[in-house]
Order: sequence, then C-alpha cells, then structure tokens
Amino acid sequence: MENRRPDYILFSVTVILIILGIIILYSVSSSLSQEKFGSSFYYLNHQILYGLLPGLTLAFFSFKINLNSLKKMAPLILLINLMLLAMVFLPIVGFRFKGAARWLSFGKITFQPSEFLKISFILYLASWLANRTEKDKEFSQTFIAFLIVIGLVSLLLIFQPDVSTLLIIILIGGLMYFLAKTPLWHSVLTILILIFGLLFLVIVAPYRFNRILVFLNPELDPMGIGYQIKQALIAVGSGGISGLGLGLSKQKFGFLPHAISDSIFAIFAEETGFLGSSILTLLYLIFAWRGFKIGNESQDKFPKFLAFGITFWITLQAFINIGSMTGILPLSGIPLPFISFGGSALISELVGVGILLNISKRLI
Repeated sequence: MENRRPDYILFSVTVILIILGIIILYSVSSSLSQEKFGSSFYYLNHQILYGLLPGLTLAFFSFKINLNSLKKMAPLILLINLMLLAMVFLPIVGFRFKGAARWLSFGKITFQPSEFLKISFILYLASWLANRTEKDKEFSQTFIAFLIVIGLVSLLLIFQPDVSTLLIIILIGGLMYFLAKTPLWHSVLTILILIFGLLFLVIVAPYRFNRILVFLNPELDPMGIGYQIKQALIAVGSGGISGLGLGLSKQKFGFLPHAISDSIFAIFAEETGFLGSSILTLLYLIFAWRGFKIGNESQDKFPKFLAFGITFWITLQAFINIGSMTGILPLSGIPLPFISFGGSALISELVGVGILLNISKRLI
C-alpha cells in the first residue's frame, strides 16, 4: 500500500458544491425564515450547525480511518442504522411529519436515519461483496442473501413510508451487485423484482399513481397534485439564459412547495438560468468522473465497490432530482446532494466524500 495525494479535483468540486449550497439556501430561505422565526438566517444557521460542521468533522475521520478497519466495522454500522431505522416507529423518540415516520428526536436534535442508511448500506454491501467474490465461485447463495438484506431494508422503508430512499438503495445495490461480476441472470431478476415491486407500491398508494399520471400529463391536475411540477417548470423557464439574479426568485415566495429542500434546483435555475444550471450539472458530472476514476484505480475489491457505490449514490440522487424538477422524471422527493436543506443528508454525503478521498490517497 502506497500513500499519495488525495484527489484534489474531487475535493475542489465538493467545496464548490457546498459553497453553492450555502449561497442558494440563504437566497431561497431568507424570506421564509424571517416570516417564521424572525431571522433571515435561521435555516442557514441550522444547516451549518447541524449539517455542515458535524459533516466536516465526520468527513475528516472518514478520510483518516484505516479502510481495513472500516471494512470490519461495516456490518455493525449497518446493524446500528437498522435499529435506528426501526426506532422511528416508537412513540417517545419517533417523530412524525405529514403522516410519515422518518425522524428520531432526542431533545433539540432531530435526524433522519434513512439518510445515513445510504452510506451504511453501501459500506456493508461493499464489504460483503468483496468477501463473497473472494471466497465463492458459486453465487446462488450469495444472491439469496443479497435479496434478504434488500428485503429487510425495503420493509423498514416501506412502512415509514420512504419509497424515494428505497429506490436509491435498490438502484445502488443492484449496480454494485452487477459490478461484482455476478451472473447476468441475477441482475435481470433483480431488475424484474424492482419493476414489479415499484408497480405494486404505486398501485396500493393512490398519490404515487397520481404522480405518474401527472408526469405523463402535467396539465391533468395543475392546481392539485400537478401543482409542484407546474411551479417548478415555471421557475426553471423563468430563469432564461442567465437567470433573474441571486435573491430575485419569485417562485420562492410561497408558490413552489418544498423550495428549500426537494425543489431547490428549480429556484437555483430561476436565479442563475441555463448557464448556472449547466455549471451545476457539470460539477456533478466531474464528481462522477473522479469517483469512478478512483474506483477503477483501486485494485482491492472493497475500496473499488465502495468508491463505485458512493459515486452512484451522489450522482443518481443529483440527476434524479434535476430530472424531476425539469419534467424528465416523475417527482421523487429526493434531495439535491450538498444543496438541499437537511442536516442528515449533508452529513451522510460529506462522510461519503471523506471515504472517497481516503480511497484516492492510497494505491491498493
């Protein structure tokens, strides 16, 4: 093992994304924050104190930790995360919002275990696949075990419900499993299970089915379930080439739902235009390029699978969010990495970057 410099391009891109996130979050949230809390800095301060600062601290530890130790701890990390995920249903510590049980509340600290599940699941799957592919020539038992783990995670997320996170988890898991050079029919069967599972979830929940209908026909219910995508498209279109200017969005004044979280890209596009949106998209593409490069250069299976998994996670979330705000994909409720308001998401994403930089500083 030979130490080298970490990937400074990946580091720089992440820093730029974080700075953009702080700027656009303040621009979007200042009026709402002033109205609700009497201070235009409330949401920004919350993001910095409960997201950015702990995220940078944990990212530093992730950057310094020995990868072999991380591999050994992966099952325990996932187990703890699954226990926290189950605790959201407890009446004392579980916190419900708009009918969803996704948060744990301990005094003033509230966090979302499903956001941390993404990185803990990637850690576990990378460790597990590395061990299996090194020892096993026959993948049948491996595939059954893979489906059991996915099934357990799926049940916990479905009952919350948090189908958007479940979609990301299954996509990441399927891609990582395929990269482990497992038999092709395993991947095909996984895709079929995913398709039929999503169809079932759409059918049993009318609001999900309506989202698909509105995606196919945005004018179907413009003042109801189609309202968010309608306002998002208005925001994106209003930006034109160069945008209205930072702080000058009109849609953020109560027109666009979830403006500081899921819909923040639409406000960003309104204020910075096609040029700003293109730069942001390019930053995510550079992140993907460097992440996959780190994975390709890793000869050991664990860091290779880990780098690919983290890169898939960040870039999939980014382009699903952007796609949903531009009408290319149905609305998903998936946050935009490093940009959307949410401390739990930002912490887990920064931990992922710390691990990627850790892998990049070593020739393994």
